Amino acid sequence: MNGSLLQWIKSPALLRKLSQDQLPGVADLLRSHLIDSVSQTGGHFSSNLGTVELTLALHYVYDTPNDRLVWDVGHQTYTHKMLTGRFDQLKTIRQKSGLSGFPKRDESIYDTFGTAHSSTSISAALGMALASKQLGSSRKCVAIIGDGALTAGMAYEAMNNAGASECDLLVILNDNDMSISPPVGALNNYLQELMQGRFYASAKEFGKNILKNAPPLFALAKHIEQQTHDLVHQNTIFEKMGFHYTGPIDGHDLNTLVKTLSELRQGSGPQFLHVVTKKGKGYSKAEADPIAYHGPSKFNPSLGLQPSPPSKLTYTQVFGQWLCDMALNDPKLVGITPAMREGSGMVQFSKSFPARYFDVGIAEQHAITFAAGLACEGLKPVVAIYSTFLQRGYDQLIHDVALQNLSIVFALDRAGIVGPDGPTHAGVYDIAFTRCIPNMSIICPSDEDQCRRLLSTAYLHTGPVTVRYPRGAGAGATVENTLEPLPWGKAHIKRNGKNIALLAFGPMLYPALEVADSMDFTVVDMRWVKPLDLETIAQLARTHQKFVTLEDGCKAGGAGSAVMEACQTMGIDISVLCIGFEDEFTEHGDAAELLSDYGLDAAGVALKIQDHWPQFFAAQKEEQVESKQVSNKIFLVA
Repeated sequence: MNGSLLQWIKSPALLRKLSQDQLPGVADLLRSHLIDSVSQTGGHFSSNLGTVELTLALHYVYDTPNDRLVWDVGHQTYTHKMLTGRFDQLKTIRQKSGLSGFPKRDESIYDTFGTAHSSTSISAALGMALASKQLGSSRKCVAIIGDGALTAGMAYEAMNNAGASECDLLVILNDNDMSISPPVGALNNYLQELMQGRFYASAKEFGKNILKNAPPLFALAKHIEQQTHDLVHQNTIFEKMGFHYTGPIDGHDLNTLVKTLSELRQGSGPQFLHVVTKKGKGYSKAEADPIAYHGPSKFNPSLGLQPSPPSKLTYTQVFGQWLCDMALNDPKLVGITPAMREGSGMVQFSKSFPARYFDVGIAEQHAITFAAGLACEGLKPVVAIYSTFLQRGYDQLIHDVALQNLSIVFALDRAGIVGPDGPTHAGVYDIAFTRCIPNMSIICPSDEDQCRRLLSTAYLHTGPVTVRYPRGAGAGATVENTLEPLPWGKAHIKRNGKNIALLAFGPMLYPALEVADSMDFTVVDMRWVKPLDLETIAQLARTHQKFVTLEDGCKAGGAGSAVMEACQTMGIDISVLCIGFEDEFTEHGDAAELLSDYGLDAAGVALKIQDHWPQFFAAQKEEQVESKQVSNKIFLVA
């Protein structure tokens, strides 16, 4: 058996033509191709290695795409993509014009529901199951959810609904004892207790083999087994919610998976299958360190991940260092993360201040209201959360935090475009959706040093503040080891020029400076979206003919909109060009390449300005020509 077999499996229908004995060999080939491909492109690695057998068994047993598979989060679907006609495209994953790193409905009919944020699968699959029932269809619907995603309240809202629905729905818990960060909370402890049932299952199989040759004893044992099963499993939380619970079973044993799934497919009503897998399965380095190999960049499979050479500090590292320093300075500081300790730069804080560090699991709504409760009692919460995940706690942001004007700092990592993770993770909406909330303040640092200073500024403020910063490193500004704040609500004029003022928000300052140097414009590092520096805006309007706003967020309702609203309120009649992301979802790919495609690099900004005011620039050019002619005449006369 070789790689050509995988190329032959253009669809699950062809997979189902194979004998069950051939499946382990197919799993080996899939895992090998995963390692080869992801090591060349980067991408989600540990999670995909851990679900090879489960994915293979699901497509082997279920009649996909007629039967629906809904993958929670979806970063574990690389095997699914290979088995559904995308084997040859795997090496394009997460690259511009290549495969998405997540399920995407317009990419394949087998991607039944678009996912990338956690805990949505059960709700979606339940909707599909009830729709099938209403339409008289016999299709089966399956949700595959991880133990990390199962910490979110939405999963339980869906199970509460599903348990009383009497619809045919299978929920598969892919229990690998990991999300991205190590597992936390009472649910993880509960799943560990259920795992002890594996000893019961092993003893049961051993007993069956011994007693098969003594039929009367075997019948008695079966009766006792059923009673024991009822005693053990009817008390699980899943049974209490109306599901028939099966498991735990070995998620890497294909024979057991196929047998169990085949039996469950014939069943009816809400069912719950507990599958135990190992993240990084089949690649020893990933098995040993699944966190490091969760989403690696390119690497040599024979060597594994190698230490990176010293490079510029990332914004995430700047935040992590500031958090530890401010915690030393103020014992009231507490740090909160919704299961993103590593991604948000909180590892050192969690070690240095364990009693003041709270990982609440994948539960953004709870994280925000939990922070509100802490703030009510006089503590100073800092919630480290990705921009795209703040969306998930929007009601809590308004109702529980802003309405009560509680002093909480929201450190919004991954603001702006995020590159390979694509539209599901793009942090381009936070300015628009937070700006309209009373009491909220919004800060946009333009570089790493300013990020540290403005975090301190936010921390000392009374009321909720978001400090938004992008993924990775910025301009490379030297970061001063200080906790001194910057003046509240004040912009800074970085360059004085003529005619047009570029009002830059966040890292867009640097392309603005490039443009201004070639076109002699004024550049303002705005720093603040809310409150805006109205005094500086009014001053600039008196000396300039036009404004250009630049932001790495959506234009609709964004920072540029705030400037236009402010000008209207102050009675300032000035032409304003807003540059940011248009009213469309961004694609996935290299971040710098995407910024260029969307016209948000220096060349793109200059072109947008010239295209927007062609007559102005034509007149400017004529003036320059006339000025040159006049100076030549003066020279000749002289």
